[in-house]
Amino acid sequence: MVETSEDRYIRVGNIYTRYRVEGDTGPVVLLVHGLGGSLENWEANISALAQQYRVYSIDLWGFGRSDKKPRLRSFDELIEFLVEFMKIQNIGKASLIGHSMGGGLVLQTAIEYPEKVEKLVLVDNAGMGRDVIIDFRVCSLPLFGELITRSGRNNVERAWKKIVYNPDVITDELLEKSYRLALLPDAMKSLLTVIRAGINLRGQRMELVLRIMEKIDRISAPILIFWGREDRIIPVAHARIAASRIPNARLHIFERCGHMPQLEYPEDFNRLALEFLAE
Repeated sequence: MVETSEDRYIRVGNIYTRYRVEGDTGPVVLLVHGLGGSLENWEANISALAQQYRVYSIDLWGFGRSDKKPRLRSFDELIEFLVEFMKIQNIGKASLIGHSMGGGLVLQTAIEYPEKVEKLVLVDNAGMGRDVIIDFRVCSLPLFGELITRSGRNNVERAWKKIVYNPDVITDELLEKSYRLALLPDAMKSLLTVIRAGINLRGQRMELVLRIMEKIDRISAPILIFWGREDRIIPVAHARIAASRIPNARLHIFERCGHMPQLEYPEDFNRLALEFLAE
Protein backbone atom coordinates (compact mmCIF):
# COMPACT_ATOMS: atom_id res chain seq x y z
CA MET A 1 0.00 0.00 0.00
CA VAL A 2 1.35 3.45 -0.96
CA GLU A 3 1.16 6.27 1.58
CA THR A 4 -0.52 9.56 0.80
CA SER A 5 2.29 12.02 0.25
CA GLU A 6 2.17 15.02 2.58
CA ASP A 7 4.59 17.61 3.84
CA ARG A 8 6.55 16.66 6.93
CA TYR A 9 9.11 18.68 8.88
CA ILE A 10 12.10 17.75 11.00
CA ARG A 11 15.20 19.50 12.25
CA VAL A 12 18.41 18.52 10.51
CA GLY A 13 20.96 20.11 12.79
CA ASN A 14 19.41 23.53 13.31
CA ILE A 15 17.69 23.58 9.89
CA TYR A 16 13.91 23.21 9.88
CA THR A 17 13.53 20.90 6.90
CA ARG A 18 10.58 19.93 4.73
CA TYR A 19 10.39 16.46 3.25
CA ARG A 20 7.91 13.87 2.00
CA VAL A 21 7.96 10.10 2.16
CA GLU A 22 5.89 7.70 0.10
CA GLY A 23 5.89 3.90 -0.15
CA ASP A 24 6.10 1.66 2.89
CA THR A 25 8.16 -1.26 1.58
CA GLY A 26 11.35 -1.85 -0.34
CA PRO A 27 14.79 -0.23 -0.28
CA VAL A 28 15.12 3.52 0.20
CA VAL A 29 15.40 6.04 -2.64
CA LEU A 30 16.28 9.65 -1.83
CA LEU A 31 15.44 12.39 -4.37
CA VAL A 32 17.63 15.52 -4.37
CA HIS A 33 16.52 18.55 -6.39
CA GLY A 34 18.68 21.10 -8.17
CA LEU A 35 19.53 24.79 -7.89
CA GLY A 36 16.42 26.85 -7.30
CA GLY A 37 14.32 23.71 -7.09
CA SER A 38 12.25 21.95 -4.45
CA LEU A 39 10.73 18.54 -3.80
CA GLU A 40 7.87 19.55 -6.15
CA ASN A 41 10.29 18.89 -9.01
CA TRP A 42 9.72 15.15 -8.45
CA GLU A 43 5.93 15.09 -8.27
CA ALA A 44 5.65 13.24 -11.59
CA ASN A 45 7.99 10.51 -10.34
CA ILE A 46 7.42 9.82 -6.67
CA SER A 47 4.29 7.68 -6.86
CA ALA A 48 5.71 5.48 -9.64
CA LEU A 49 8.93 4.89 -7.72
CA ALA A 50 7.01 4.33 -4.49
CA GLN A 51 5.28 1.25 -5.90
CA GLN A 52 8.54 -0.62 -5.25
CA TYR A 53 10.60 1.64 -2.98
CA ARG A 54 10.34 3.82 0.08
CA VAL A 55 10.88 7.22 -1.50
CA TYR A 56 12.04 10.32 0.34
CA SER A 57 12.05 13.74 -1.31
CA ILE A 58 13.56 16.70 0.46
CA ASP A 59 13.84 20.46 0.26
CA LEU A 60 17.53 21.18 0.58
CA TRP A 61 18.70 23.72 3.13
CA GLY A 62 18.04 27.13 1.57
CA PHE A 63 15.37 25.98 -0.88
CA GLY A 64 11.66 25.20 -1.08
CA ARG A 65 10.07 25.44 2.36
CA SER A 66 13.16 24.47 4.32
CA ASP A 67 14.97 27.12 6.36
CA LYS A 68 16.86 29.82 4.46
CA LYS A 69 18.91 30.93 7.46
CA PRO A 70 21.66 30.58 8.42
CA ARG A 71 22.87 30.84 4.83
CA LEU A 72 25.17 28.22 3.39
CA ARG A 73 28.89 28.92 3.41
CA SER A 74 29.94 25.97 1.24
CA PHE A 75 28.64 22.91 -0.58
CA ASP A 76 30.25 20.76 2.12
CA GLU A 77 27.42 21.88 4.38
CA LEU A 78 24.83 20.55 1.92
CA ILE A 79 26.57 17.18 1.73
CA GLU A 80 26.67 16.95 5.52
CA PHE A 81 23.01 18.03 5.56
CA LEU A 82 22.05 15.09 3.32
CA VAL A 83 24.05 12.60 5.37
CA GLU A 84 22.55 13.93 8.61
CA PHE A 85 19.04 13.69 7.14
CA MET A 86 19.67 10.01 6.35
CA LYS A 87 20.96 9.42 9.87
CA ILE A 88 17.91 11.03 11.47
CA GLN A 89 15.61 8.89 9.30
CA ASN A 90 17.60 5.74 10.20
CA ILE A 91 18.55 5.26 6.55
CA GLY A 92 21.73 3.24 6.53
CA LYS A 93 22.07 3.10 2.77
CA ALA A 94 20.00 4.43 -0.12
CA SER A 95 19.91 4.89 -3.86
CA LEU A 96 20.30 8.61 -4.53
CA ILE A 97 18.67 10.38 -7.47
CA GLY A 98 20.03 13.88 -7.98
CA HIS A 99 19.08 16.55 -10.51
CA SER A 100 21.43 19.32 -11.69
CA MET A 101 23.15 20.74 -8.58
CA GLY A 102 21.59 17.83 -6.67
CA GLY A 103 23.38 15.46 -9.04
CA GLY A 104 26.70 17.06 -8.14
CA LEU A 105 25.84 16.72 -4.47
CA VAL A 106 25.00 13.03 -4.65
CA LEU A 107 28.17 12.40 -6.69
CA GLN A 108 30.21 14.05 -3.96
CA THR A 109 28.30 12.08 -1.33
CA ALA A 110 29.19 8.84 -3.14
CA ILE A 111 32.85 9.88 -3.15
CA GLU A 112 33.02 10.87 0.51
CA TYR A 113 30.46 8.45 2.00
CA PRO A 114 30.46 5.36 -0.27
CA GLU A 115 28.95 3.26 2.52
CA LYS A 116 25.76 5.38 2.32
CA VAL A 117 25.13 4.86 -1.40
CA GLU A 118 23.56 1.82 -3.06
CA LYS A 119 23.11 3.24 -6.58
CA LEU A 120 23.14 6.67 -8.21
CA VAL A 121 20.84 8.19 -10.82
CA LEU A 122 22.24 11.47 -12.15
CA VAL A 123 19.91 13.82 -14.03
CA ASP A 124 21.62 16.59 -16.07
CA ASN A 125 24.07 16.86 -13.21
CA ALA A 126 26.49 19.61 -12.30
CA GLY A 127 30.19 19.06 -11.73
CA MET A 128 31.38 17.73 -15.09
CA GLY A 129 32.82 21.01 -16.39
CA ARG A 130 32.56 24.78 -16.19
CA ASP A 131 29.84 25.31 -18.81
CA VAL A 132 26.55 26.65 -17.48
CA ILE A 133 23.88 29.00 -18.81
CA ILE A 134 24.95 32.66 -18.93
CA ASP A 135 22.05 33.68 -16.66
CA PHE A 136 23.66 31.93 -13.68
CA ARG A 137 27.04 33.46 -14.48
CA VAL A 138 25.58 36.96 -14.49
CA CYS A 139 23.69 36.20 -11.27
CA SER A 140 27.05 35.67 -9.58
CA LEU A 141 27.74 39.40 -9.97
CA PRO A 142 26.63 41.86 -7.28
CA LEU A 143 23.48 43.81 -8.15
CA PHE A 144 22.98 41.99 -11.47
CA GLY A 145 21.93 38.86 -9.61
CA GLU A 146 19.48 40.79 -7.48
CA LEU A 147 17.90 42.31 -10.60
CA ILE A 148 17.62 39.02 -12.49
CA THR A 149 16.13 37.05 -9.60
CA ARG A 150 13.35 39.47 -8.73
CA SER A 151 10.41 37.21 -8.01
CA GLY A 152 7.86 38.46 -10.51
CA ARG A 153 5.53 35.94 -12.09
CA ASN A 154 6.88 36.76 -15.56
CA ASN A 155 10.43 36.06 -14.37
CA VAL A 156 9.36 32.67 -13.06
CA GLU A 157 7.75 31.81 -16.40
CA ARG A 158 10.82 32.95 -18.37
CA ALA A 159 13.03 30.77 -16.20
CA TRP A 160 10.89 27.69 -16.83
CA LYS A 161 10.97 28.31 -20.59
CA LYS A 162 14.76 28.05 -20.44
CA ILE A 163 14.67 24.94 -18.28
CA VAL A 164 12.40 22.81 -20.49
CA TYR A 165 12.37 22.16 -24.22
CA ASN A 166 8.61 21.74 -24.62
CA PRO A 167 6.74 24.74 -23.14
CA ASP A 168 3.53 22.70 -23.04
CA VAL A 169 4.72 21.09 -19.79
CA ILE A 170 4.66 24.50 -18.08
CA THR A 171 1.18 24.38 -16.59
CA ASP A 172 -0.54 27.11 -14.62
CA GLU A 173 -0.29 24.88 -11.55
CA LEU A 174 3.48 24.52 -12.03
CA LEU A 175 3.92 28.28 -12.38
CA GLU A 176 1.75 29.02 -9.36
CA LYS A 177 3.70 26.61 -7.13
CA SER A 178 7.03 28.00 -8.32
CA TYR A 179 5.90 31.59 -7.86
CA ARG A 180 4.68 30.96 -4.31
CA LEU A 181 8.02 29.42 -3.36
CA ALA A 182 9.89 32.33 -4.95
CA LEU A 183 7.91 34.76 -2.81
CA LEU A 184 8.90 33.13 0.49
CA PRO A 185 11.06 35.33 2.74
CA ASP A 186 14.76 35.19 1.82
CA ALA A 187 14.16 32.70 -1.03
CA MET A 188 15.99 34.78 -3.64
CA LYS A 189 18.76 35.81 -1.21
CA SER A 190 19.38 32.15 -0.45
CA LEU A 191 19.35 31.26 -4.16
CA LEU A 192 21.98 33.92 -4.91
CA THR A 193 24.13 32.76 -2.00
CA VAL A 194 24.23 29.24 -3.41
CA ILE A 195 24.76 30.42 -6.99
CA ARG A 196 27.73 32.51 -5.89
CA ALA A 197 29.16 29.60 -3.89
CA GLY A 198 29.16 27.38 -6.99
CA ILE A 199 29.34 29.68 -10.01
CA ASN A 200 31.29 32.74 -11.10
CA LEU A 201 31.42 34.72 -14.34
CA ARG A 202 33.42 31.93 -16.01
CA GLY A 203 30.92 29.23 -15.08
CA GLN A 204 30.88 26.44 -12.52
CA ARG A 205 33.71 27.09 -10.09
CA MET A 206 36.77 25.16 -11.12
CA GLU A 207 37.66 24.07 -7.59
CA LEU A 208 34.28 22.33 -7.26
CA VAL A 209 34.59 20.64 -10.66
CA LEU A 210 38.09 19.41 -9.89
CA ARG A 211 37.00 18.14 -6.50
CA ILE A 212 34.62 15.74 -8.24
CA MET A 213 36.64 14.93 -11.34
CA GLU A 214 39.85 14.12 -9.47
CA LYS A 215 38.12 11.43 -7.40
CA ILE A 216 35.31 10.30 -9.66
CA ASP A 217 37.02 7.04 -10.54
CA ARG A 218 36.73 5.99 -6.89
CA ILE A 219 32.97 5.58 -7.13
CA SER A 220 32.00 1.92 -7.01
CA ALA A 221 28.22 2.28 -7.01
CA PRO A 222 26.36 1.53 -10.29
CA ILE A 223 25.28 4.77 -11.99
CA LEU A 224 22.60 5.69 -14.51
CA ILE A 225 22.97 9.08 -16.20
CA PHE A 226 20.01 10.90 -17.77
CA TRP A 227 20.38 14.00 -19.93
CA GLY A 228 18.22 16.12 -22.20
CA ARG A 229 19.65 16.60 -25.69
CA GLU A 230 18.54 20.25 -25.80
CA ASP A 231 19.56 21.17 -22.26
CA ARG A 232 20.20 24.93 -22.20
CA ILE A 233 21.33 25.00 -18.55
CA ILE A 234 24.18 22.47 -18.67
CA PRO A 235 25.14 21.24 -22.16
CA VAL A 236 24.67 17.64 -23.22
CA ALA A 237 28.43 17.42 -23.88
CA HIS A 238 28.77 17.01 -20.11
CA ALA A 239 26.77 13.80 -20.35
CA ARG A 240 29.50 12.29 -22.51
CA ILE A 241 32.15 13.41 -20.04
CA ALA A 242 30.23 11.86 -17.18
CA ALA A 243 29.69 8.55 -19.00
CA SER A 244 33.35 8.30 -19.99
CA ARG A 245 34.82 9.22 -16.61
CA ILE A 246 32.51 7.50 -14.13
CA PRO A 247 33.05 3.76 -13.59
CA ASN A 248 29.98 1.52 -13.82
CA ALA A 249 28.01 4.26 -15.59
CA ARG A 250 25.48 4.02 -18.39
CA LEU A 251 23.91 6.92 -20.27
CA HIS A 252 20.45 7.64 -21.63
CA ILE A 253 19.87 10.84 -23.60
CA PHE A 254 16.31 12.08 -24.04
CA GLU A 255 15.68 13.60 -27.46
CA ARG A 256 13.76 16.89 -27.74
CA CYS A 257 14.26 17.41 -24.04
CA GLY A 258 15.67 20.19 -21.90
CA HIS A 259 17.15 20.28 -18.41
CA MET A 260 14.42 18.35 -16.62
CA PRO A 261 13.64 14.96 -18.23
CA GLN A 262 11.84 13.78 -15.09
CA LEU A 263 9.20 16.40 -15.85
CA GLU A 264 9.27 16.36 -19.66
CA TYR A 265 9.25 12.56 -20.09
CA PRO A 266 8.08 11.19 -16.74
CA GLU A 267 6.82 7.81 -17.98
CA ASP A 268 10.09 6.93 -19.73
CA PHE A 269 12.12 8.39 -16.89
CA ASN A 270 10.25 6.36 -14.28
CA ARG A 271 10.41 3.13 -16.29
CA LEU A 272 14.15 3.38 -16.96
CA ALA A 273 14.91 4.39 -13.39
CA LEU A 274 12.90 1.48 -11.99
CA GLU A 275 14.57 -1.00 -14.34
CA PHE A 276 17.99 0.24 -13.26
CA LEU A 277 17.19 0.23 -9.54
CA ALA A 278 15.80 -3.33 -9.76
CA GLU A 279 18.94 -4.82 -11.32
